[in-house]
Amino acid sequence: MSYQRQLAKTLHDTLARPTSVVHVLIGPRQVGKTTIARQIESSLGIPAIYASADSPIQLDFSWIEAQWRRAVSSALPQGGPVLLILDELQKVRGWSEILKILWDGRAYAPEIRVLILGSSALLMQEGLTESLAGRFFLHRCTHWGYPECRAAFGWNLEQWLYFGGYPGAAAFISDEAAWKRYIVDSLIETILARDVLQMTRITKPTLLRHFFALAAALPAQIVSYNKMLGQLQDAGNTITLAHYLRLLETAFLVSGLELFSRGVQRKRSSSLKLVLWNNALVNALSTRSFADAIADAAWRGRLVENAVGAHLCNNLPPVEYSLTYWRDGASEVDYVIARGLDLWAIEVKSGRSGKTSGLIRFRVRYPNAKALLVGGSGIPLEDFFSRDPASWLV
Repeated sequence: MSYQRQLAKTLHDTLARPTSVVHVLIGPRQVGKTTIARQIESSLGIPAIYASADSPIQLDFSWIEAQWRRAVSSALPQGGPVLLILDELQKVRGWSEILKILWDGRAYAPEIRVLILGSSALLMQEGLTESLAGRFFLHRCTHWGYPECRAAFGWNLEQWLYFGGYPGAAAFISDEAAWKRYIVDSLIETILARDVLQMTRITKPTLLRHFFALAAALPAQIVSYNKMLGQLQDAGNTITLAHYLRLLETAFLVSGLELFSRGVQRKRSSSLKLVLWNNALVNALSTRSFADAIADAAWRGRLVENAVGAHLCNNLPPVEYSLTYWRDGASEVDYVIARGLDLWAIEVKSGRSGKTSGLIRFRVRYPNAKALLVGGSGIPLEDFFSRDPASWLV
């Protein structure tokens, strides 16, 4: 595919110059991290070494040392810089410690510019903060947004709301049964088996899969842990589900948004709002066809609300923003964003009309909050999804 994401251009410009840090690219599987790395490798104009640790065999630090030696050997004949790309590095045992040693010793070697890729936010960030503190710069490769799918595949908004943002699946949308099989077998099962189950000790792998399927059936819905326990067999307790939800979030699959309460300690037992990071994860596990999903106003509303939540999860850095929801009795605000003392309340409308009593009540309680109405008579959906969500938070 000839389409190039903006992130590829940004990283190319960054790595074209000497750099004092390791550049880290994290994000979900099958959204183009390796493609971006390969595009940079072929266009940068300097020697490059690419190696992937995505192997069923457990690799250790010696594998990284071998790739480093390859990079040094490539640089020596001409004495210039070399680019070293290490893919799925979180799967290498002790990766951060040995990379720290090699990076700190680079003064005695040729100039090596390092780009590392990973599909587990938890394992990557643990290694970065423990061993490489102050030595890395993090880049996030998100699920594909609406403008990218429109530009690359010619999709309209309804297609993106249903088929989501996995570029590799675009070739299958003319055969919806094949598209669903591709998403389930090549994406969901691969992520669970290789990015979650292999990386962390899971005592009940079947429960993890059932829990994810349950979450996919409840997009943008508020549900308590106790309710989820009641729908899952051999579910253990809320601590188990909370742990599994955290793992699914670090694999960029699903988040459980907490209830907003400024100045009050939140409890794990409170109800969560489930947001799937890509609508493809919802519809691939649903029996609804594209035509049925779009024609069903209630289900399409769920897809729109989930897509708004996914847009926020994918693009608002959690270090800077917190994303929650709010509910008080019958009043509800779909999403609440906080950045320091700034507060925004977002209500999502998939049709022309809809009540906004939740926004009104929220602003009575929090007078400094700013309100955003997305869809309906507010910001048109195409406009909202076509821009970085931070640009609306003014």
